[in-house]
Amino acid sequence: MSVVAIIPARGGSKGVPGKNLRPVGGVPLIVRAVTSARSAASIDRVVVSTDDTDIAMLARAAGAEVVARPAELSGDTASSESALLHALDTLGEEPEVTVFLQATSPFIDPADLDAAVGRVLTGENDVVFAAFETYAFLWRVGEGGAEGVNHDRRTRPRRQDREPSFQETGAFYVLRTAGFRAAGHRFFGRVGVALTDERRALEVDTLEQLELAQAVARVLDARAPERPTPERPDAAARPLPTERTTA
Repeated sequence: MSVVAIIPARGGSKGVPGKNLRPVGGVPLIVRAVTSARSAASIDRVVVSTDDTDIAMLARAAGAEVVARPAELSGDTASSESALLHALDTLGEEPEVTVFLQATSPFIDPADLDAAVGRVLTGENDVVFAAFETYAFLWRVGEGGAEGVNHDRRTRPRRQDREPSFQETGAFYVLRTAGFRAAGHRFFGRVGVALTDERRALEVDTLEQLELAQAVARVLDARAPERPTPERPDAAARPLPTERTTA
């Protein structure tokens, strides 16, 4: 075993109740994440860490293994890193590379995952995270009022005269497992950026973002080819489970 994808997915969510079970384009967020990971040829094993029985059921139906996440690692203050380390401890074999995916990012491209994994496997980077290029003028409000973060407010250069910044999407982080264990956090060693399509950068943490994701899904899902992988030739052909309806 060389590359394992881990998707932490708690049942609780304050901003969007039942968030990881919410459908985008008719497919629950947790299923979209599992499907993206399973469609990446470089990923050998897909694991979902959860404390929720409905998430576990959908994850298994989509082809993932499930690790029961203990209550002490499932609260609002629990870190994603703690869930990753717990899942790694249960695997029985240490992967060379850990791919941390977040189900709240509905539009993860398997090709982006494969490219990022390749950079870590070849030693180019120890960590690769998803981001998109931005030329936005960022501000923060301090005691003296608003002040520029990534620019001098006294000048307003043209876009083509500025260096880009890179906004983290939260979609995925590809980590050399040994380095992750040693550091205890997701950024260590040589960190690289995986540039992604800005349309795929949407993260669902509010009802407004969920509504926007539904609109984006109508565009991106219509263009997405079915992608069976050599390891799992039936992955694209198998119908995806959808969210269960409740009375």
